[in-house]
Amino acid sequence: MNKEELITFTDNLIYARTGRHLNTLEIEILKGAWVGGKYEQIAQNYHCSDQHVKRVGAKLWKLISLCLEEKITKKNFKATIERRMELSQSSQKKANADAIAEKSRELKLVESELPQGPIALKSKFYIQRLNVESECYRETLKPGALIRIKAPGDMGKSSLMARIVDRSIQEGYNAIYLNFQLADSNFFSDLNLFLKWFCLTVGDKLQLSDRLGNYWKDIYGIKRRCHNYFEKYLLAEIDRPIVLALDEVNYAFSEPIANDFFSLLRAWHEQAKSDRNSKIWQKLRLVLSHSTEAYPILNVNQSPFNVGLAIDLPEFILEQIEDLARRHGLSLNRLEIEQLRAMVGGHPYLLQIAFYHLARKKMSLSQLLQLAPTDGGPYRSHLQRHLSKLQAQPKLKAALKTILNETTAVRLNYAEKFKLHGMGLVVLEGNKARLRCELYRQYFSDNIDLN
Repeated sequence: MNKEELITFTDNLIYARTGRHLNTLEIEILKGAWVGGKYEQIAQNYHCSDQHVKRVGAKLWKLISLCLEEKITKKNFKATIERRMELSQSSQKKANADAIAEKSRELKLVESELPQGPIALKSKFYIQRLNVESECYRETLKPGALIRIKAPGDMGKSSLMARIVDRSIQEGYNAIYLNFQLADSNFFSDLNLFLKWFCLTVGDKLQLSDRLGNYWKDIYGIKRRCHNYFEKYLLAEIDRPIVLALDEVNYAFSEPIANDFFSLLRAWHEQAKSDRNSKIWQKLRLVLSHSTEAYPILNVNQSPFNVGLAIDLPEFILEQIEDLARRHGLSLNRLEIEQLRAMVGGHPYLLQIAFYHLARKKMSLSQLLQLAPTDGGPYRSHLQRHLSKLQAQPKLKAALKTILNETTAVRLNYAEKFKLHGMGLVVLEGNKARLRCELYRQYFSDNIDLN
């Protein structure tokens, strides 16, 4: 057993009992106990007092003792957890064997969720990517952090952002989620109006009253008014870090406010990073999410989209697809999983749709694969949305036709290649591009004139 397995086991143990996960300091205490470290060293690494670490540690050992119904201390923690894990793994193997036997006797119709919008926090159908969530959680702990989540539509950006917000709340932070789709369209053409909306919305979510009258002075430029409102009021009033999660910011990319607003975010991030004495701005941690179907045209020295931690959401790998199938109560063999994967790749949304229909017994796998690339299949809306975009952009349509006429990856014009990649229709292999999956090949071959 390694350190990470020990922490995961303990976290699951506490979550099952209390409904909460270990926080960062508790994890540091467990890591210290693993190597026989002293509380003083843990306190130094965590930048807090020895007494605070000891108090948290005492509560943690008491909680673990309650969960295990056995006296746990810092000294016996490692040996006890190792023993309990061995017992748990043995019991789990027997339980898995019993579950497989039960499924072989009777396959039951399971409750599944219609794939639409972000996946609920408590949903069993959310699949974690390898290291993505944990990397985001760690980054939000850093003063002045900036995280950029980008992917084509329906890849799970908002679902990930919801979990970052939830984890930040568990850490004791103020966490604010703001979707740019909620802003009235006329706000995006007026910087003064937009920044007022932005400031008031953030303040409202922090449960702070409107103080625009105190800070929105004509003597200052519009961006400076917003800067002052955050610096002298919103951030000054709150004594804990604030994680500001801005979703669907691509809605502002082509709007008149884009350059000024996004350069303001970049300036806040840089101020927190460059000035160690800037305690106010170090409270602010930014999380931005946008679709790769659109990119802002910004000065590279003023853009927040080339700094901070970049998160590109990958497709699901084979093991994750198998896990998602099991969560839907499906007993698909490896060949069937590969057949579905060949059709839709590892695209989370497309897989969710497939498993939803299979779990609800709306159709068999062979029927789904036959109907998938047609306007009578479960992917009709998804495919028609992409087709309408291609029809409206002749150069993009011509580039896709080039790919459809070839059996291997091909070279394309730079702009069209990255637009198709941003839409999620192709994957890049070096300087070449190929279609993401068989679903797109069959559908667009039937619906685009290839001559």
